[in-house]
Amino acid sequence: MTTLRLRPEDPADAGPVRRVLAAAFARPDVATPPEVTLVDELRGTAAWVPELAMVAEYGGEVVGYALLTRVRLRPERGSDVSVLALGPVAVAPHRQRVGHGTAVVQAALDASTELGERLVVVLGAPAFYRRFGFGPASELGLSSPWAGLGEPWQALVLPPSTSEEGSPPRGEVLFPAPWSKV
Repeated sequence: MTTLRLRPEDPADAGPVRRVLAAAFARPDVATPPEVTLVDELRGTAAWVPELAMVAEYGGEVVGYALLTRVRLRPERGSDVSVLALGPVAVAPHRQRVGHGTAVVQAALDASTELGERLVVVLGAPAFYRRFGFGPASELGLSSPWAGLGEPWQALVLPPSTSEEGSPPRGEVLFPAPWSKV
C-alpha cells in the first residue's frame, strides 16, 4: 500500500518542488509562474525556515508542498515581531482532491506549533483555509498590502507554548521583497 509521507524539504527536493509549483500554478500567459520564482528567491534568505518547507511525497514522488516563511509584524506600539506567512501551497494536478493539500498544510502548521510560533497569515481561499482555523486577519487587527482583498486575507493564532502568552499584537504585516513579485 502506498502512503503519503510528509517531511521537511531537503536540498534534493528543489527540482521536484519547482515542478509541482509550475504544474499547480500553470497559466498560458507565463512561462514560469511567479510562485516558482517566489520559492526560489526565498530560499537562503532570513525569511526561510528549513523545518517549515514541507513536502508531501507519494510513491517516492514529491506531489505536494506547503511553505511557511518569516514575515514581520509591525505592531501599533513596540518593536517588530516575527510571524509566519503560509504560501505557496501546491499539489501536483494528478494528485489533487485526494487530501494531499490538507495533509501538507497541517504538517507545516504542526511543525510551526512545535517550534513555538504564534501567528500565521495567508492569502488564499477562505473555504480551504477555514478547516485549519484561519479567519479574517482584520478581526485580529492585521493589515498588509493584501488586506484590501477582504476575506482571502486570513490569520491563524497557533496554540501558545506557555499559558502566560497573550494574544499576538495587532499591526501591519510586512513581507520580504520576493513577495512583491507575486
